[in-house]
Amino acid sequence: MLPYVRLSTFYFVYFASLGALLPYWGLYLQSLGFSAREIGELMAIIMVTKIVSPNIWGWLADRSGQRMRVIRLGSLASLLTFVAIFYVSSYTAVALVMLLFSFFWNATLPQFEAVTLGYLQEGLQRYSAIRLWGSVGFIVAVALLAPLLDYFGINLLIPVLTGIYLAIFLCSLAVKERPQEPVVTSETPLLLRQVLRRPEVVALLVMSFLMQAGHGPYYSFYTLYMEGFGYSRTLVGQLWALGVVVEVVIFLFMHRLIPRYGLYRLLIASLLLTLLRWLLIALWPDSLLLMLLAQTLHAASFGIFHAVTITLFHQAFPGRLQGRGQAIYSSISYGAGGALGALLSGYVGEYYSLNAIYLMAALLTLMALLVAWRWLDDIAVVGGRVGRYR
Repeated sequence: MLPYVRLSTFYFVYFASLGALLPYWGLYLQSLGFSAREIGELMAIIMVTKIVSPNIWGWLADRSGQRMRVIRLGSLASLLTFVAIFYVSSYTAVALVMLLFSFFWNATLPQFEAVTLGYLQEGLQRYSAIRLWGSVGFIVAVALLAPLLDYFGINLLIPVLTGIYLAIFLCSLAVKERPQEPVVTSETPLLLRQVLRRPEVVALLVMSFLMQAGHGPYYSFYTLYMEGFGYSRTLVGQLWALGVVVEVVIFLFMHRLIPRYGLYRLLIASLLLTLLRWLLIALWPDSLLLMLLAQTLHAASFGIFHAVTITLFHQAFPGRLQGRGQAIYSSISYGAGGALGALLSGYVGEYYSLNAIYLMAALLTLMALLVAWRWLDDIAVVGGRVGRYR
């Protein structure tokens, strides 16, 4: 039986932590006196650990077959390491805490994605109906925190995040382990190499890397950027929330959109609309109407793109490779891509302007679009093999 409520609750709490961290962590770092370059470097640490951490923990979960045990361990360790942030303020100390914390925190979501998809089995179209509760959690966190931080100050962020990380650990205890799968055979590493050598899988990884690199400016500097144009912190929080509201709406319809339009058409549409989004933010940030429009495009830049790519990677890495498949997707896209985007944003923002970082985002998205158009025009990965899925 599908534990819908327990799976959804974990997503709700986990993404509530993102709703507290991504929009406001840059403000906290700024309050410590760090420059744009230093903020970009510190935000990149969270992404860099995604390159290594999910693969280590994914290998452990695949090898042991105990994914929920790995998730619980990562959740508890991330909570314990984050508590140290209460006692540090120097660049080096903050960097060390963020490195340790994110190494454990980034281990949990890819494995939980594998758990969820494992429960769904053949009903993958139901994934969005569960995952949307993560978006709801993000909305609740970002919307509630904006006025609270305005009133109580940015230092409130630290105890709030600590409480959320505790809730993540408690929610992980409520999800039961699925029946253990057979022990991994010696053929599994060879199969993994075979999957990674396929041109369509390489193209998926490159495209995902570029797409998430393009999101670096948004996740690292959007709040600072908008406040620079006179938007209040509460209004910026509402803009963040708007983006995730439309993400929830699109998740509700993805189970209908995928069979009707196919993965490829939806993928290309999401990339085109993401390109438009970054251009709007770069060129007309002082227009509230256009910024509202740009935030509605989050439905495409995250909602559609994520639902399509998570399905493709799940199909590309069959059976006992699913944990490592999700880990590779996370490490290459959100890890390496996100880290590059955050680093480039910090340097471009420091030496040029924050407007320029969104032009950079548009360029990276254009490159992702060209990769998808050239190499993913007539394929989808089905059961580890190449097949048409339109």
